[in-house]
Amino acid sequence: MTAPEAESLRAPGRTPRPSVRRGQAPVVAVVALGGALGASARYAASLWWPVQPGGFPWATFWTNVVGCAVIGVFMVVITDVWAAHRLVRPFFGTGVLGGFTTFSTYAVDIQKLVDSGHPGTGLAYLAATLLAALTAVWLAVTAARRVLKWRQP
Repeated sequence: MTAPEAESLRAPGRTPRPSVRRGQAPVVAVVALGGALGASARYAASLWWPVQPGGFPWATFWTNVVGCAVIGVFMVVITDVWAAHRLVRPFFGTGVLGGFTTFSTYAVDIQKLVDSGHPGTGLAYLAATLLAALTAVWLAVTAARRVLKWRQP
C-alpha cells in the first residue's frame, strides 16, 4: 500500500502555506549580522586584553559577565517596556549578545588551563565565571525593573 500524495490531502480551494524557510530568512539574516558584530567586538576585546599562558582569561571572563548583564537589561526592556519589532530580539539578543558572549571559548579556556598544568586556575575560572555571569543577569534584571518602576508615573 502506498501513501496518498500530499496534493490529494489538501482541502479544495486552499492555497499552500508559504515556506517556513522563506519566513525565517529575515530572522536568520539579522542573527547573522548581529553575530558578526558581537563576535567582532569580542575579538577586539581579546586583542586588547590578551591572556598569558596559564593566566586567568580576564577578557573572556569580563566579556561574558558584561554580556550577561546587558542581556538582563535588554530582556526587561523588550518584555516589560517596549513592544519591539519582531527582528530586534533575534538581532540584538541572539545575534549581537550571542556573538559577544562566548561560553564556548570559556570551555576551551578551562581545558587549556587544565591541560597546561593549571587546574586550580581552571577551576577558579569555571566557578567565578558561572557565579559572576548569573549574578550579573540577576542584578541587571533587578536594577532595570526598579529603575523602570521608579520612572513610571
